Amino acid sequence: MAFEQHVVEQMCVSRRKVLGSALLAGVATLLPMPVRAASPRVEALLARMTLAEKAGQLSCFNDEIRPVGAVFNPVVDARGSAAMLADIRAGRIGMLFNGYGVAGARRAQEAALSSRLAIPLAFAADVLHGCRTIFPIPLAEAAAFDPDLSRRAARAVARETAAGGLHWTFAPMVDVARDQRWGRVAEGAGEDVLLNRRLAAARVEGFQGPDLTRPDALLATPKHFVGYGAVRGGMEYAAVDMSEAELRETFVPPFVAAFAAGAGATMASFTDFGGVPVSANRRLLTDLLRGDLRFEGVCVSDYDADRELIAHGIAADEADAARLAILAGIDMSMQSGLYARHLPTLVEAGRVPVAAVDQAVRRVLTLKERLGLFDDPFRSMDAKVERRETGSAAVRRMAREVATRSIVLLRNDGDLLPLPRAGKRIALIGPFGADRASLNGPWSFAGDAGDGIDIASGVRAMLADPAALIVEAGSGIAEPLPGGIARAVAAARSADVVLLAIGEGADMSGEGNSRVEITVPAAQQALAEAVAATGTPVMVLLRHGRALALSGAVRAAPVLLATWFLGEQTGPAIADILFGVVEPTGRLPVSFPIASGQQPWSYDRRSTGRPAPDRDPMQPGRSHWRDAPDRALYPFGSGMGYTRFAVSELRVPATVAAGADVPVSVLVRNVGARSGKALVRVDLHDRVASRTRPARQMKAFRWVTLPPGAAARVALRVAGDDLALVGSEGRWQIEPGAFDLWVSAGDGVEVAGTFDVVA
Repeated sequence: MAFEQHVVEQMCVSRRKVLGSALLAGVATLLPMPVRAASPRVEALLARMTLAEKAGQLSCFNDEIRPVGAVFNPVVDARGSAAMLADIRAGRIGMLFNGYGVAGARRAQEAALSSRLAIPLAFAADVLHGCRTIFPIPLAEAAAFDPDLSRRAARAVARETAAGGLHWTFAPMVDVARDQRWGRVAEGAGEDVLLNRRLAAARVEGFQGPDLTRPDALLATPKHFVGYGAVRGGMEYAAVDMSEAELRETFVPPFVAAFAAGAGATMASFTDFGGVPVSANRRLLTDLLRGDLRFEGVCVSDYDADRELIAHGIAADEADAARLAILAGIDMSMQSGLYARHLPTLVEAGRVPVAAVDQAVRRVLTLKERLGLFDDPFRSMDAKVERRETGSAAVRRMAREVATRSIVLLRNDGDLLPLPRAGKRIALIGPFGADRASLNGPWSFAGDAGDGIDIASGVRAMLADPAALIVEAGSGIAEPLPGGIARAVAAARSADVVLLAIGEGADMSGEGNSRVEITVPAAQQALAEAVAATGTPVMVLLRHGRALALSGAVRAAPVLLATWFLGEQTGPAIADILFGVVEPTGRLPVSFPIASGQQPWSYDRRSTGRPAPDRDPMQPGRSHWRDAPDRALYPFGSGMGYTRFAVSELRVPATVAAGADVPVSVLVRNVGARSGKALVRVDLHDRVASRTRPARQMKAFRWVTLPPGAAARVALRVAGDDLALVGSEGRWQIEPGAFDLWVSAGDGVEVAGTFDVVA
């Protein structure tokens, strides 16, 4: 089954009555979770440990022995390297995070092995899109719609990361995100459930590889369990409220896919969920995660999140916060130090059962055993491998491939692209033309901005005459430059074409960077208007970590490319697309709205009782805003290449049995003049159901490559379980009836059909 397979026995149901039985979703588990014995080695260690040593294994801290420059979180419980080494020798620390480098890792591990029980440390980091070599942000990579690419990218990142003395990454983020105001949209795979599921599994498989004991394996941590992407108003750390059905249909499935792929850890969300912060939410962290989903790995808190239960107003003090967290299901406390300080006394006072602590320690030690650290504590700590793998040619080639595949061509009026390498004078205008500081985007961990290749360098390398490129900033990211617009206008007037490099700075997306208005900053918008007024054709190279609401000259530009934060290989990747070296194949994983006020919005929204017709989206008395229709400027999946496709001859069975897969095929023809790749996609709509259903939702996709004039019959298969819904009684169920179906191969290129599910 596609998700929750191990807890949901799907049965065919009538329209209003469940005919079979399934585990009731959302019912709290009343009995304690069963205690599963670990290996003899782990059980023997556990039997010898003091309460203080147990609390130490459940405590992780920011690595002050080998710190890196990238720091986001507030300073909490800092101690310095000498004190940290002393705590390690005393057995008071189980894991260090966000440090980098083999030499420091060996020093810390030697301290751990000198402790009474010689339990090795695990080393982790927020490696979200590259370690030293920075890849495109995860949202950009999602635009490739290619699980195999994501798997290979994660494997390349894991090799470089592990070579620097790390075992564990706090990635991938698998939060479905429908509100583009939320800064952490940048870290995930966008708004669609299926794409999130497929990429979650691929990234876990890539990070971890075939064997977690291998020195190049990197333990994956799908996060943030669960629902973080639905924070109110798109505001970072805000509260979340949703129905049980929405939780299970939209936000849980990517975690289930990641767990099925073998993820050994997960991280709890920061947020208040339904009035109970997740770090203290036993219904989510024990009943759902451990009970329904049968997850047996380690659940780690987010940074200082257990202490934050005091600010949430549900914990009286630090000891109370530690008690609530461990009883809810947080195995490992990150950075607060609350477990180390308070768990022993909480157990001694009878406020926390020792069995709860033992179970958490059992999970942590089992994970270290899975990582091979008991047999080889210095795994992934070879200085020669570090030198060989860091910034290798192979990892940089992979970063460039991902960057090129991530770019989305949204508009190409008059086929202005691709550009010739000679014969045109090009003005590269905007704050990001020669910028390297913002290439990497948010959370680039150990990357060095100086290693990146800017757009100007990438374009010059493609030109027969590098002097044909003029570069003018025109404005800053958020502020005008004295004389900047005048110089930019002069450059535009002297050129045959303008490349306008505008958008968000690296600090405008990511954690803690929610935005009320998701627009191009005013200074850059003014620059765009002035440059467009010259009449020189403008090609917008948009830099961003979310979908943006575009307006004016930016929205009207004849060429528009979504280029995200592409990392180290930004310049070469953009040049590959601009000059036609590589066909643009990216598709939007998030919908670009008409206006910021439409948020949250997703293509698979449920229809209202008064939907506006496509032919008249502003019809009075129908569902729309007073000043905008209920549609996107560029919806999920938008994107084009340098050729065009046609689809015809749809084949789908008239009826399928409930639970059976649905075979679909269509004839795809390249009707353009260039070879190209078509994303063939199947969307469905359950026409009549016991709960309102998405207007349409992607259920299958695959790529096909065709030379000019060629055609191929492309077969896809919709999993039978993907026709299920969570009914009004909380059960997964497949309901007989009619389904509408669309198969597309590009913007506005689709055929439609129907089929019936029968009991």
